[in-house]
This record gives sequence, structure tokens and C-alpha cells, in this order.
Amino acid sequence: MTKVIYTSHQNQLLDGAAFMRNGSQYVDALRDGRQVFIEGERVEDVTTHPAFRGAVRSIAHLYDVACDEQHRDTMTTVFPDTGERVNVSYLIPRSQEDLARRRRGLRLWAEQTYGLMGRTPDHVAGFLSGFAAAPDVFARADKDFADNVVRFHRFAAREDIYAAYTIVPPQIDRSKPAHQQADPHLYAGVKEERDGGIVIKGAQMLGTGAALADWIHLSSIVPLRPGDEDYAISVMVPASAPGVKIFPRRSYAHAATSDYDYPLATRFDETDSLVVYDDVFVPWENVFVYRDLDLVQAQWWQTPAWLLGNNQAQVRLSTKLDFLTGVAKQVAAMNGVDKLPPVQGTLGELAAHATMVNGLLLAAEYNCRIDDDGVAWPGAAETFASTALAPEMYGKLLTVVRDLCGGGLIQLPSSVEDFDNPEIAEQIERYVQSPGHPARDRVRLLKLAWDLVGSEFASRHHQYEMFYAGAPFVVKMRMFQNYDFDHATTLADSALEYDDADDRAPALGVS
Repeated sequence: MTKVIYTSHQNQLLDGAAFMRNGSQYVDALRDGRQVFIEGERVEDVTTHPAFRGAVRSIAHLYDVACDEQHRDTMTTVFPDTGERVNVSYLIPRSQEDLARRRRGLRLWAEQTYGLMGRTPDHVAGFLSGFAAAPDVFARADKDFADNVVRFHRFAAREDIYAAYTIVPPQIDRSKPAHQQADPHLYAGVKEERDGGIVIKGAQMLGTGAALADWIHLSSIVPLRPGDEDYAISVMVPASAPGVKIFPRRSYAHAATSDYDYPLATRFDETDSLVVYDDVFVPWENVFVYRDLDLVQAQWWQTPAWLLGNNQAQVRLSTKLDFLTGVAKQVAAMNGVDKLPPVQGTLGELAAHATMVNGLLLAAEYNCRIDDDGVAWPGAAETFASTALAPEMYGKLLTVVRDLCGGGLIQLPSSVEDFDNPEIAEQIERYVQSPGHPARDRVRLLKLAWDLVGSEFASRHHQYEMFYAGAPFVVKMRMFQNYDFDHATTLADSALEYDDADDRAPALGVS
């Protein structure tokens, strides 16, 4: 394999040794000829197309926040061997404090999108950092693979890239393994080797954010079987590489009538995509795993990759639950019921769940494990606990907020344009109001609440929280594997250790 020298996007310097790009540079990089198709047409420019421009602006804002000098200590870290300053999401943590520093940076970014963009650039950055933290795992197959993960991580951090991933096969015939599908190139896998690399053919999902990203990580987190070796890969592919075709689902931003009526969908719909790899050439230097059933699974579970990536997901979920609780509190106050004990109890229930998720984040830091290479792994049990509880918890909390808001969520003016019609505006302003909240302000808040809990955008988020970490039963199995059952059963056994002669003795306190 030949080592590659990656070219620079001329990232902005915060100081003489800092590599950070701003929002404008991110947007410019998206004009690369990528093949994105929606509503039957190829998108000429994702930065201006109504299906994507709001999300592009939101991601660009993240880069601007990270570049802002006032956020330097929160959003950046320094590579100890070179002194280069990069985004904190690329930090390989080596202490509890490193995990806390990383969390503070991820939280600042999550708050910019209210936790509503799940696959922002810091997500896959966590996986790349986890891979690079354990190169020996990849060296089991080939030392060049270990070199590749370390080198690509350094490149990704220096270039401040946005990577998405596609790691789940399409739902074609789940009763059969990949190699027994009707067509061997339905699932993305190796078609052939060529000089300098491999050719990939097939499709993979769920490419959340793929239309907005610079690179796409293609691999499989679904267990593969003997015979599936061609699909047991882990590679990095530019989103604009020849043969990469991105097919997003329907855009909720494009369907939205205005920012006022859909204040969340218009800004934070990152879209989810089927990504087709149509004879895509991948040079060896961008290959981490090649036709290796064991290693394609080991990359997730025998490195800190899954824990670091999902630590970001839990920071985002914590932020989202705080936002949900805040919106509910404002609606209750606007309706004049926030002083009622039953309503305070409902708000307390929301607050308890938000606090629990944040507490599990802090516990994962406190119970981190430092491995033999000095890398800090977030607590596995705490991380899996949060991912196991989230699917049922989020749906329950949506119902709580719907109940709290009542019929006000659906009895709203049809559009912001109703306020511009003199014939009806006076009536709306008379009958759709609350004390201290004129009609336009009341409707603005309730439109926000609806886009959070009831719209098509909101429904996608409910589905997302149910499955973002995998099928719920799989996540619960991981919880089973990472919980300290030995200690728990020891406690149970100790309760049985008493003298048999006491079996017939009267209970304490009974004469």
C-alpha cells in the first residue's frame, strides 16, 4: 500500500498552529460536483437548494462557533506531539478531565441546533478518534491498516472535515445474509481489486447528513456471516467521489411553508439518505478493514470508537431533552397553568428524565476506564444504559408534552400569512392570545412546540431516537453484556446466607 499525502483546504488559522475552518469554507467545499438526487432531479448545488440550504447554514454556523476566539478553550484541543490546535471532537481522551473537556465542546455545538441534528461533524469524528486510539486492533490484519486509521484521523482533524457514515445494509431481504442476496452487489461490498486500491459496488444506509458531508465512512455494524467477506470492510470515501450517488428521503425543509410555521424543520433537517456506491474506487490508504469478518466488528467494540461516537449522541440527547423541557415550561407559563401542582409535577417528570440522561453522561466520565495505552474509555454500562432507555423514554416524553399543550397545538392559524390579511388578522389577534402574549407570539411558541412534538419533522425525530443506536433489543443486549451482574448476583447470594436453623424462627418483632 502506498501512503497518501492529503491536500489542504487552506483552513483558517486561529493562531500560528491552529487548523480550523469557518462556515464559509465549509459551504464552499460542498460545491464539488457531488451527485445528490431528490424529487426526481439532480441537485446542482446543495448549499442553495431549498431541501438542504437551511441545514447547510446550521452546519456552517457550527464551524463559525468553533472558530470564534471566545470559544477557543471550549472548542479546541492541541495535538501533544505537534502542538496543532484542532476541533475538540478529534481529541483522543486520556483522562477523566479530557472526557469532560470533550463533553463541554460537544455540548456547545449541540446547543446551537437544540440537539436536533444527530449527525453533526463531531459524531463520526468520535469514531475516527476511537479507531486511531487503538491502532493495534487494525494491525492484527495488516500494519498498513493501523497506519491508515492514525493518518486519516490526523488528516480529518487538520482539515476539520465533516464525515457521515453508512453502516447498515438496505432492507431488502433480512432473512438472508449479504452473500445470499439475489444480486451480490445489492449490499455495498468489494467488487474487485485494482492497482492501488479496491472497487466498491452496492448500497448502504442510513446516510444521515451524507448530502452535507465531505467524506462518508462505509462499513458494517450489522454482524456478518461466513461468506460475507466482501462486505466486511471499513473505508473512507469522499462524498464527491465518482460513482457515489446520494438519494435523500423527502425533505421536510423543502415542504415547510415558512420559518415561522416550521421553525425547526427549516433549519435542522439534516436528511437521511440511501448511498449508492456504483463502482467507486477506494485507494488502499483509505482502507481500514478489508474482507475481515472479525475485524469489521472489532473496530466498534474493541476500540473506544462506539463509546466515543455515542457519547456525542448522549450529549446531543441531553441537550434535546433540556430543550423539550424548556419549551414545555414556556407553554405552561403562557397558558397560566405553571403554578398548578399537577402541571408542576408533569414538568418535574420531564426535568427528571433530562437530569437522568445528563447524570449518566457525567457518570460515564467518572467511571471511565484507562486502557493499557493510556486512552480513557467512557463508562460502558452508563453509555449503554442511556441508549437502552432512550427509545421508550423519548416517545413517552413526547406524549407528556402533547398532553400538557392540549388542543392549543392543533388550533392554530394555518400560516403566518393569516396575520397579513386585514380581514382575518383582527379576529386571530382577539381570540388566539394569552395574558402577556399577543397572538403572533403565542402562535410562534406553539408552532415551535408542534414542530418539536407533532409535525412530520418531529415524527422522524421520534423514529430516530428509537433506532439511532440500533434495534432496541440489540442495545439492551449490549447493556446485558456490560452490566456488572457478578456484583449484583453476589448481593443476591449474600441475602441467602443465613443459618438454616433460623428458617422456623419467628420473624423479628413478632411475639
